[in-house]
Amino acid sequence: MNPSLKVAIVEDNEWFNKFLCHIVSLIQEYEVRSYFSGNDFLKDLDNFKPDIVSLDYRLPDMTGKELMKKVKSLDPSMDILIVSEQEDVQTAIELMKSGASEYLVKTREMKVNLLNSLRHISENRQLKSEIRGLRSEVVKRHDFSRSIIGNSSALQRSLKLVEKALSSNISVVINGETGTGKEVLAKAIHYGSSRKEGRFVAVNVAAIPSELIESELFGFEKGAFTHATNKRIGKFEEADGGTLFLDEIGEMPLGVQAKLLRVLQEKEVARLGSNVEIKIDCRIIAATHRDLFEEVKKGNFREDLYYRLFGLNVILPPLRERDQDVILLAEYFSKTFAEENGLETKRLSASSREKLLDYSWPGNIRELKSVIDLACILTDSDTIEPEHLSLRSSIDTKDLLGTNKTLREYSIEIVKHFLEKHDNDISKVSRLLDVGRTTIYRMLKESE
Repeated sequence: MNPSLKVAIVEDNEWFNKFLCHIVSLIQEYEVRSYFSGNDFLKDLDNFKPDIVSLDYRLPDMTGKELMKKVKSLDPSMDILIVSEQEDVQTAIELMKSGASEYLVKTREMKVNLLNSLRHISENRQLKSEIRGLRSEVVKRHDFSRSIIGNSSALQRSLKLVEKALSSNISVVINGETGTGKEVLAKAIHYGSSRKEGRFVAVNVAAIPSELIESELFGFEKGAFTHATNKRIGKFEEADGGTLFLDEIGEMPLGVQAKLLRVLQEKEVARLGSNVEIKIDCRIIAATHRDLFEEVKKGNFREDLYYRLFGLNVILPPLRERDQDVILLAEYFSKTFAEENGLETKRLSASSREKLLDYSWPGNIRELKSVIDLACILTDSDTIEPEHLSLRSSIDTKDLLGTNKTLREYSIEIVKHFLEKHDNDISKVSRLLDVGRTTIYRMLKESE
């Protein structure tokens, strides 16, 4: 039970007023004050601001519903408990919809019912307080200063653009190689914006079979197709009031792109198997490792959707272009791994730092984290040495930078390397590189 909760009793019947006050005073943690009219209560709000208000439905100067409306306009956090002589279900439903927390009828069980209602309201207030605390912790965890680590000029140029996205609802497209932290940046934008109280819903388009993307995004009604045994809301509805993050949007089939464009234009979505349009209000943050403009030229991405999505274009630099950020990130991962596993933090030797800086990180930040986590286990001392760093030197792209290959061609070589290493297990390579299976098939076809 919350300590020192303030309760106001607004009841014009003197005897019943004293009776309610007596019941509330039985709970030591409650401070109670009584009033005989709505205006008396409103005038005293500067002196006594209650957490819970018990209102008689019929007061001499206004109805309980009228007083509740005024109270909620002054302080929406106050919990309202309506007390009435009438057991009118319809009235109770209307009052609950208008903001009342409880509706009690004046009966012989009033004492027990009132104490139970106060307990329920108190527990709900405590739960809401805990949720606000958890949300605050989530916001802190995804704050730029905590989640985006690096001082390189390449990264700072991108972050300056991101700061402009925090004060508006402009659509954002994050472009960067696999493993550069696109989802981390998307979360930082969401939790740094006015939508931080809403949900952050992430969808990896490349990881969903093309035939399921539509139902995943838009939802479906029971019976919409063979295995639709229950209704399911889509990701757009889940993200209502918050942010929808569409990762690897360049992998979206053209047919779904057309439907996505309509949803973005009309701000409403219809579940599969339904003609009912549902209004949605969510911010779109998209991410891709592709050059979407080039995909438009090739006919793989709709031009109208391209221009609808592109509000603010943020390019996340690959790790090989971030200089000393490699060391900052490595030290951060070492510290985090130690804290999570109850170990002593491992420091990087001078030679291991040099080795990290000489490597080109085709897997970017995701690969660096894996390398450091493993190094923390391999070392038997408090120091990470070069032999503890499991780098894939055979595909070090620094050896390839003198050629005229495109980023796409480099990516295909990396995929082929992993396929050869893992016996052409496409599903396994898809998980390791966080690349959709359809993308891998497309890469292999391109290389033929």
